Amino acid sequence: MARGAFPGGAALTRAGAAWVLVEDRPDRALGGALLWADRQGASSLDLLAESGTGLLARRAALFAAPVTVWRVDDRELRPARPDPYPPEADVPEPLRPLRATIVASGAEPVVEHGVLSGEVAGLEICRAVFSEDGAPRLDVGIGAHDREAFALVHGRQDDVGPVLAELVRTVAAHRRPGAAPHALNRLGRERYLRGRLIADPGLVGLTELRPAAPPVPRTNLKDPVPCVALGRAPDGAPVVVVCSAGVDLDLVPFGADARAAVGHADARLVLAVPEGDDHPALRSLAARLVRPADVVAVPAERSDASSGAAPDVGAARPVGP
Repeated sequence: MARGAFPGGAALTRAGAAWVLVEDRPDRALGGALLWADRQGASSLDLLAESGTGLLARRAALFAAPVTVWRVDDRELRPARPDPYPPEADVPEPLRPLRATIVASGAEPVVEHGVLSGEVAGLEICRAVFSEDGAPRLDVGIGAHDREAFALVHGRQDDVGPVLAELVRTVAAHRRPGAAPHALNRLGRERYLRGRLIADPGLVGLTELRPAAPPVPRTNLKDPVPCVALGRAPDGAPVVVVCSAGVDLDLVPFGADARAAVGHADARLVLAVPEGDDHPALRSLAARLVRPADVVAVPAERSDASSGAAPDVGAARPVGP
């Protein structure tokens, strides 16, 4: 038996089998655990966690490698049952008219798991919600804390259109090629990349592309999580594209899960990352899926300054830093 270090948990190998206990963010641990097992020369992986095991079991089944997920219940180990995919959810009828305000402000309306929000180059700046009295409204701000702070300063305005349009212009000025580093272009880099690909699907060899919901709802804007799009190849075949930024070891399990969640389990899966983030580990994991995926590095874009064009500060374009 050999013990080893595993970030956010503990691991060991015994008789050619790898055992990994995950304590920190188990929902994002499968990719790293598979790579750890590979490096130990293990022929199988047993993954243990106290929570999130249903999601892990669902994603583990998408790999050709033998993976068993166990739920830790006090001192007992119980086989994990795969979670079902969440049912499709529509935006509540009273909130749907708020889409017009989002569009008029220059933001892009996005719907995920029944939640209507407005984005600028992939960054959420508003969300449709119900007031305490049940009335529909748009909360303005980047994330829950910012939306609450905006409400404290400005109150619950009936017409948020003008201030939302101003926020669109402010955010767009920072989420564009050549923009100086800023908090507004450090968030949501993966969604920023998706916006760029939707504007130019040819970057990943497609003819069309549109946003799609992730396999599980996002919990916040701070933690980077891959995002999903559905497209068509030149021959008309459906393609699922999942975008990430940085070296995200869980991109492959997430992407395979997304492909199944949108109802295209047999479609081609493209894992799109910025140039330089296509680590060999991602390609190794992608090849181990039951239906392997393609990792595509998207070249960096030129800034307006380098192309000689005048900067368009006010436009909310699907491009970014």
